[in-house]
Amino acid sequence: MAEKIAAVESLLSCFVCSETFRDPVTLSCSHSFCSSCLQKFWEQTKNKNCPICKRRSSKDHPGINFTLKELADSFAGRKTSSSTEEGEKKEVKKKEEVVCDKHSEVPYLFCEDEQRAVCPVCEFSLHQTHKVVPVEQAVRDLKEQLRSDLKSLQDKRDKYKQVEDTYNEMSQHVKKQLLSTETQIRAEFNKLHQFLKEEEESRLAALREEEEQKRKTMSREMKRIQQQMSSLSDSICAVEEELQKQQVSFLSSYKDTQSRARAQSSLSDPQLVSGALIDVAKHLGNLSFRVWEKMKDKVHFSPVILDPNTANRWLYLSDDLTSVRCGDTWQKLPDNPERYTKYIDVLGSEGFSSGKHSWEVEVGDHPDWTVGLAKESVDRKGKLFLSPEYGIWCLTHRSGKYNNGDKNVTVQKSLQRIGVQLDYDRGEVSFYNSEDMTHIYTHIDTFTEKLLPYFNIRKSAGSKTTDIKVSV
Repeated sequence: MAEKIAAVESLLSCFVCSETFRDPVTLSCSHSFCSSCLQKFWEQTKNKNCPICKRRSSKDHPGINFTLKELADSFAGRKTSSSTEEGEKKEVKKKEEVVCDKHSEVPYLFCEDEQRAVCPVCEFSLHQTHKVVPVEQAVRDLKEQLRSDLKSLQDKRDKYKQVEDTYNEMSQHVKKQLLSTETQIRAEFNKLHQFLKEEEESRLAALREEEEQKRKTMSREMKRIQQQMSSLSDSICAVEEELQKQQVSFLSSYKDTQSRARAQSSLSDPQLVSGALIDVAKHLGNLSFRVWEKMKDKVHFSPVILDPNTANRWLYLSDDLTSVRCGDTWQKLPDNPERYTKYIDVLGSEGFSSGKHSWEVEVGDHPDWTVGLAKESVDRKGKLFLSPEYGIWCLTHRSGKYNNGDKNVTVQKSLQRIGVQLDYDRGEVSFYNSEDMTHIYTHIDTFTEKLLPYFNIRKSAGSKTTDIKVSV
C-alpha cells in the first residue's frame, strides 16, 4: 500500500519544487509542472524550454490542467475555493441568526430605538426605556416598509421606462419627420425651380423674338439702301458715259441725263433707323427683382404657421401647415412635452412678446371651433378651460353660439372669416368679422409672457370633416 501511495505521489509531484502539484499545467511534450514553478524556471533560464526534456514550449502561458489539479488537490487533502466559500457563508449565516450564544433558543426582541435584535435575558435591563417589540413583529413591519420602498422603486422604474419608450417613439418619429419634411422641401424647391426655368425660357424667347424683329428691320432697311445705291450707280454710269460723247452728240442728249442725275441728287440723305439694336437694358435691368416680383404671385405668405409638434393626435395639418382638420382616426404620434393630449388643440409655431400682430382664420361653416391666443406655458396635458384665467384669450363657436370664454357674445350674422388682432404692449386681444370688419369684442389684460396663436377644432356628430385655415 505504501508503495502505491508513493507511486501516486511521484506522478502528482512537480519536477521543479518536488511538491504535489498546485495549479498544474501540461506542456505539449506531456510533462507537467506547477504553473508558478514553470514561470519562475523560465524567468531564470530566459527561455521557454521544458525543464525535463528541454523541448521549446509552443505556448508562453499554458492553461491549467483542471483534471490533474483535481487529482492533486484531492491527494493533498485541499479544499476547493467554492466549498470553502460555501462553508464560510453558512458559518456567517449561522452567526447572523444567533444574537446570544448563551440563550440561542430564547425568542429574541427587537429594539426600535437601536434598530437591532437583543437577547431578552442578557440585555433586557439595558432596553427598559426603549421601544421593544417581538422580532417577528419587527421583521413583519420592516418587511412591509421595504415592500413599500420596493413598490416606490418599481413605480419609479416604470416612469423611467415610460420616458424611455416615449424617447424611442420620438426617435422613430424624428426619422419620419426627416423624410416627410425633406420630401416637401424638395417639392417646394422643384416648384420654384420649375417657375424659374419657365421664366428663363420666357425671357430668352422674348430676347430671341426682339432679335428677330430687329434683324428683319435692318434687313429691310439694307435692301432699300442697296436699291438706292444701285439706282445711283446707274445714274453715275450714265453721266460718265455722257461726258465721253462728242460735242454734237453731247448737246443733243445731256439734258435728260442731267435731269435724272439732279433728281436723284435732290433725294434726302439716308438715315439709320433708331432702335435697331436689342434693348439689353429691358432684358437685364433689375432682372432678379422683376422675377422676384412675379414670383410673389406664385408664392403665398401666412402670418401664422401651425406647429405639428403641438397638435393633438386627432388633428391633421396641411402640408403647408396653414390648415387643420379633425380626422376620423387617431394618429400614432409621440407624447412629447409640447403636444396637447387631453384636448384637440394646436398652437402656432411662433409666438409674440411685443408689438402689433394680426391674422385671419377661415372657419367657414364648421360648427365647433375656437381661435385666439394662449400663453406659451399653458397646460398641454391636464385639465384646461377656455378663459384668460387659464392663459387663453379666444372666440369659441359651440352649438350655434359664440362665446369669449367668460360669456356669450352676440354677432349680427354667422361668422365665416375671423380677424384676430393683438396689441401686446397695450394688452389687447380683439376679434373681428373679416367680411365687413365688424368688431366682435376686445379683451384687455396684462401680458407677462410669450403668446402663441391657439386653435381648437372638433368634429361634431353628423358634421362634415372640414378645415379651418389661417390666411393673411
